[in-house]
This record gives sequence, structure tokens and C-alpha cells, in this order.
Amino acid sequence: MTFNMTILVIFDAILATAALCLTAVVRLGYPEFSSKLADFNTLFTAVIFVVLVLFSSHLMEVYDLGKNIKRREIIVNILFGTVTSFSLLSVVYYLNPKVMLGRGILILALCCFALFQYCWHALYLMGKNTSRFCQKVLVLGTGALAAEIGSIVASNKRNFKLVGYSSCHAGTHASGMDGDAYEVPCDQILGNCDNLRDIARQAQAGIIVVALSERRGVFPLRDVLTCKLNGIEIMDAPSFYETALSKLMLESITPGWFIFSDGFHRTTILSALKRGIDIALSCIGLLITLPFFPLIAVAIKLDSPGPVFFKQERTGNWEKRFMLIKFRTMRQDAEKGTGAVWAEKNDPRVTKLGRFFRGSRVDEIPQLINVLLGSMSFIGPRPERPEFVEKLKAVIPYYSQRHFIKPGLTGWAQVRYSYGSSVDDAVEKLRYDLYYIKNMSPFLDTLIFFETIKVVLFGFGGR
Repeated sequence: MTFNMTILVIFDAILATAALCLTAVVRLGYPEFSSKLADFNTLFTAVIFVVLVLFSSHLMEVYDLGKNIKRREIIVNILFGTVTSFSLLSVVYYLNPKVMLGRGILILALCCFALFQYCWHALYLMGKNTSRFCQKVLVLGTGALAAEIGSIVASNKRNFKLVGYSSCHAGTHASGMDGDAYEVPCDQILGNCDNLRDIARQAQAGIIVVALSERRGVFPLRDVLTCKLNGIEIMDAPSFYETALSKLMLESITPGWFIFSDGFHRTTILSALKRGIDIALSCIGLLITLPFFPLIAVAIKLDSPGPVFFKQERTGNWEKRFMLIKFRTMRQDAEKGTGAVWAEKNDPRVTKLGRFFRGSRVDEIPQLINVLLGSMSFIGPRPERPEFVEKLKAVIPYYSQRHFIKPGLTGWAQVRYSYGSSVDDAVEKLRYDLYYIKNMSPFLDTLIFFETIKVVLFGFGGR
């Protein structure tokens, strides 16, 4: 998903620049346009144009390739993105008329870019839907783990194609030496791992995913090594799961996997950069929102009796506790008779105004103070209540590992999964949290930041 989005965004930026330049040349003539290129305002206009059309495309899910999107959906998304771009750019041009290249250029440039964008995206999806451009996957194993990997490959048709399975035993018994019963379609088993290289070559597999429930005594080391030396990529099930779904496969991860896998690197420079961005964003956010605090306070007071702010103990970095600050959205003493309980859909404890605040994320704004003070980061795993942390640590493996970095105002789990209110939800969100900790980078933080804007605007996941 991230790789696909990166390719689309890069080429869209090039096409947006080309559309603006082409339109300016046609509208103004080459001599006048070339003279404007020496003006800083022209370059600033180009940057603003490209940034806003890409942002609008992101908001309208033009880059969402996670589903089997059809051409008609592409057209609709691009049209909505064009309208959004026109609205945003019109506001910019109204506030600063100096950045306009000329009358009529904006509409013509957007129409030109929309045409370029549709042709490029349709061509890209046509290529992704062609099997020859997919990575062909051979799964080593025939048990439950292999079946799960096979279903992931089958559901991710734009990136991978399942060519079949290879068993790890001779003969055709119901179960093999690896302890795996046949839980995959027998007609998709291409043969035994003793001929793994020949099977992979005949199937033209580019990736072999090792999905054996038990490797000791049955792992075909020599055959897998031969495939590796012949240029075939070898991946274990957790690594492929991470690549395909952008989350971690907790059930099959061992402490050794954490130790020897790539990722989980936090350099001093990265930590300092992240802290600097946290301070900058929290200061900007507070400067923008502080004038609205009195209005919000009055609205809360009129809606229900009780304090304006709600402070609650949460578990932070290295499981140190801190006080989280929010605007109050529940009635006063909401947990007096029940104790700590998860919020649920249509929670009766939430006030009418609080329901709006939660859906629009207005209640989260005071957490910018937590970010500024350093108890939270702008992006990271959401901080959980200590009462829930102790329960979840007892039943979910590796739950403590999510506390190795500062909790965040938003995070990968928040933009990829809806609000959690059960142990099963906590497990699913942990998959995403650990993926973020493993792959933490400025690029991923930027992606989460823009995804968060989309989530806030369209009210996804709030309770």
C-alpha cells in the first residue's frame, strides 16, 4: 500500500507541475511565461498548486488501492479531488492574489491535471491487475499457517499471485512430518520440498514464504538455500504478513524474531527530530485552537454540570504514568458505580455535546499540552489506562512492547483500525502499534499525519 501510494504521488506531482506549466504556456504564451519563471511568486504558486492537488487527492481517496477499485470509482474520486483542489486554491488566491499566474489558468490547469491523473492511474491499475506484474508466491507448508498466508496472497491480487503450495513430506498422507494436516486445497499442492527449486522455477515464483507450524527436524534447509542462491526471495510467514498487511503477525512471532528482524531502530537524530516536530506542531496547534477554548468551555458548562477539563491517568513511555488532559465528554462521575470500563458504541455516559466532540476529535485538543510537556508524542500508540494495561499484559503477548516509545495523539492503529473496546480489538491494534514501532520513520509519520486529517474530517472511528 505504501509503495503503491509513493509511486502514484510522485508521478502525480510531476503531472501536476506539467499541467500547470502547459496551461500557463497556452494561456500566456511562452515569452511571458518564461519571464515569470524568474519570479519567486511563480515558483511559490507551483509548489502551492502541487501540494494542494495532492492533498485533495489524498482526502478523496484517489490513492486508496486497498480495495478492488473500478474505473468509475477512479473517475468519481478524481472529480471530487478536482473540486476540492479548486476550493482550496481559490481560498489561497483570494488571500494572496500575487500567487496567481493569470485569469483562467487555475480551472484549465486542474482540468488538464485531472485528465493526466485519470490516464496515469488507469494505466497503473491496469498494470497492477495484470498477473505478469504481480509477484508470484509459492507457500512452503500445507497446514493452518500456510492456509492463512495463502488467503492473504489471494486477497492481495494487485501485488501478489498465489502459484501454489509445497509440502514438506513425501507421500500423500493426511498429515506430514511437519505436524501440519492438509488445510490447503490438494489441487494447489505442486509437490514435495525435495524438488523445491524445480517447483519454484516451473511456477516462476519470485517469493517463497516459509509457513511451517513446526520447523525442527523438517525444515528443508538445503533446498531453501538453493532457491535463495538462485535469486528467489525467501520470507518467513510473519515477515510476509507484515509486508502484505502493514501490521505484525503476533501469533507466529518469537522473541528471536524481534531481535534479528530489521527495524526497531531509534537513533539519537531521529528522536531529536521527532521531539522537535512534536514541539512545533503542538505550539502551532495550541496557537490556533486556544482562542476557541472559552467558547468550548461555555458549551460544556451549558451542556452538563461538571469541570471543563477531564484528567485521567494513562500509561506512557516505559510504563510511567501521567495525567492525560481532554475536554470532558461524559457526565460527571460517570464511572462512580462501575469503575474503569471501556467506552462503547452509543455509550450512555457520553453527553450530547460530548458525542459531537468525540466524533470530531475536539475533545483531544488539550492533549497538545501533553505533547508540549513531553509526556506524549504527536504520533505513537494511543495511551491506555493502567487498569486495562495490566489486564491486557496478562492475556496478550508482547503488549508491554508498545510502551517502548512515547504514546501519541494519533497513530498507525488509529488511522488503520476503528475504536477498540475489547481484548480482540486491543490485539488487532497492537499489531499496528508494533508495526509502527518497528518501521518508525519521518515518512511513516508524514503518512499518518495526512491520514489523520482525513479521519478527522470524515469522522472515522470515534466513540
